Amino acid sequence: MRKIFYTYDDHLKESLNDPVFKKLWRKSEPEYLLADSLIKARIEKKVSQRILAKKLKTSQAAVSRIETMSGNPSLSFLKRIAEALNSKLTLKLEPL
Repeated sequence: MRKIFYTYDDHLKESLNDPVFKKLWRKSEPEYLLADSLIKARIEKKVSQRILAKKLKTSQAAVSRIETMSGNPSLSFLKRIAEALNSKLTLKLEPL
């Protein structure tokens, strides 16, 4: 049976066959995972970037920078985000 849709996961799996892409992906993966989990948690709680920013006493642009992987949030800011979203912040180091 032939696939009708080409998903993001399909594209990522295919792209990871390229050694240059794979190296760049591994380098940016933590930012991607953070952005992805923040977006999912925020949407699950039905909270806009603007409302989350108000809860954090920061700008909507600061929330957007994390979600677009262009920010470098501190650990204390990540803790504040987790608290504002009534979520648990988990960090871990794993062997390659």
